[in-house]
Amino acid sequence: MGRKWNNIKEKKASKDANTSRVYAKFGIEIYVAAKKGEPDPESNQALKFVLERAKTYNVPRAIIDRAIEKAKGSSEESYSELRYEGFGPNGTQIIVDTLTNNVNRTAADVRSAFNKAGGRMGVSGSVAYMFNPTAVIGITGKTSDEVLELLMEAELDVRDIVEEDETIIVYAEPDQLYAVQNAFKNAGITEFTVAEQTMLAQNYVTLSSDELPQFEKLIDALEDLEDVQQVYHNVEYPDGE
Repeated sequence: MGRKWNNIKEKKASKDANTSRVYAKFGIEIYVAAKKGEPDPESNQALKFVLERAKTYNVPRAIIDRAIEKAKGSSEESYSELRYEGFGPNGTQIIVDTLTNNVNRTAADVRSAFNKAGGRMGVSGSVAYMFNPTAVIGITGKTSDEVLELLMEAELDVRDIVEEDETIIVYAEPDQLYAVQNAFKNAGITEFTVAEQTMLAQNYVTLSSDELPQFEKLIDALEDLEDVQQVYHNVEYPDGE
């Protein structure tokens, strides 16, 4: 399962290289989560989850506070969560999750990004069934045996534990995210290299050196869209490329 961690690292590295765009997207996500319930992470699990993710991307406190204060105020800006599915070069599979206040704009922008990069939009359900919703939590400073023992003591049975590049990656059921994090926190571990719910492909494909640039052009075009929050795919990046 190590190659899945390579894909997650690749995604994070891409986002880390575009910090202003990442911060703007998190600002919207935090606002939406805070608006759904109480603007307090201790009583709003959705907000707590987003803030945990924001921490792994080093989102500045000022951006977090601004989004929460906006949610506390009189703003009635409304966002819809929409998922698009499609295909890239050589039949590669792509899922695009969005938060938008203009559904028509978002649908047109996503379709245009696919078309311009040689991809095509699919109907709802055409791709998602080939992915598994998964919680992924990464830490350093522990061995896989130590993590296994720690999780067993917390009575947590997870999917897999992988040790790679001095990082321990725990793959768990989506609803186990908080429980795994709390188990680590109870053991004094408060820093996570990754802590998020993601979509992992059941089967990965490798593109040729000719196909990969076109695929990356499509992924970049999708991630550049202001309404796009997450892009998942089934292309394997060997050696963490």
